[in-house]
Amino acid sequence: MATLHQGMPILTQGTPLHQAKAVMILLHGRGASGADILGLAQEFDAPDFAYLAPEAANSQWYPNRFIAPLASNEPWFSSALQVVADLVAQVNITGVPTEKIVLLGFSQGACLALEFAARHPTRYGGVVGLSGALIENGDQPRAYSGSLLDTPVFLGCSDVDFHIPKGRVERSATLLQTLHADVTLRLYPNLGHTVNQDEITFVQQLMQQL
Repeated sequence: MATLHQGMPILTQGTPLHQAKAVMILLHGRGASGADILGLAQEFDAPDFAYLAPEAANSQWYPNRFIAPLASNEPWFSSALQVVADLVAQVNITGVPTEKIVLLGFSQGACLALEFAARHPTRYGGVVGLSGALIENGDQPRAYSGSLLDTPVFLGCSDVDFHIPKGRVERSATLLQTLHADVTLRLYPNLGHTVNQDEITFVQQLMQQL
């Protein structure tokens, strides 16, 4: 189907993949692009990282809100999960292990990054959800299993974000803790649907530890 994400461009920045010591996969939000989310790479200033930013078909990973019934977002959502899986496999083939991969997303991309990690639990270099939460099963809680093996997970969001209900972010933190992630949750009072300097600083520190 033309609306699925396979075959879409993968934008790159930073150190060439075959020379990188660590990799960040960046997932953009609805209506945005890989180039947009790659703008964060300039803020992180991590010279040994390779940055990979896949682009979604029609600039969206799935058509409806993340709190909608999951069936309403198929087959786009499964296609989006496969994009991330394929990128992780590609990075592994070049010699960078999964524990040196950071998954980072904003908004819709944050929901995708978190959900991918929860469904494919292992030790990652880090998982960063900026203004996002677990998709779970859309309108129904999902049963997850496995272990993230103390993967650092950061959840940052406004406490009044119109797109991302505060309760879903808090529940995501709890669920990820049950998967043995090292979770940091920061809710920012009256912030807009955006990325702030505190979040950037936290991610910088996470990257330096890798």
